[in-house]
Amino acid sequence: MPLGLIIGLGRAMRRKRTSSLNILSSKRGPRDYYKGKNCKPTGFHTRKGGYVVMDEKLPRYVVPDLTDFKLKPYVSQCPRDATATSTSADSAASADTAN
Repeated sequence: MPLGLIIGLGRAMRRKRTSSLNILSSKRGPRDYYKGKNCKPTGFHTRKGGYVVMDEKLPRYVVPDLTDFKLKPYVSQCPRDATATSTSADSAASADTAN
């Protein structure tokens, strides 16, 4: 009898972690379960199959005025060599001091 109890405890320890079983996905849930992607709805569905977008549910983005900002919003996928840009800047600076 104690041997069966020990074997049962060993099997319980070898099982998957219970935390991974608690994660509910669309495959583990009921047939009509839809998890979504944590997005807020922007309106509602009508009885005839349409969708009404509500203005107060749309996201509002506050963007500061960037007219005199030095940096550009685009970052190139292919950056230039830093040595090439610094040598051209150095030669331009030396040409300004020579004049």
